[in-house]
Amino acid sequence: MSTYTENESKFMRKARENPFVPVGLAGFFAIVGYRLFKMKSRGDTKMSVHLIHMRVAAQGFVVGAMTLGVLYTMYRDYIVKPREQKAVENK
Repeated sequence: MSTYTENESKFMRKARENPFVPVGLAGFFAIVGYRLFKMKSRGDTKMSVHLIHMRVAAQGFVVGAMTLGVLYTMYRDYIVKPREQKAVENK
């Protein structure tokens, strides 16, 4: 069974565990929205090329947010927690 309460959504639980999830989603939708807005002034660029650029930019932002999330988790698990454990052992 799940460990979260009925009032708490899965998204909110994931966002608390990894704060870069909402950042990645927000960036993805911001880039897609901006590129869709700029579509009318794309000039001579073909539609397929414009859509490919939009997809690559959005995916790049999400991959960057995921990388930051992994680095944050590694920092929290391997640097902060051992320090806290040493502090408790020394008391």
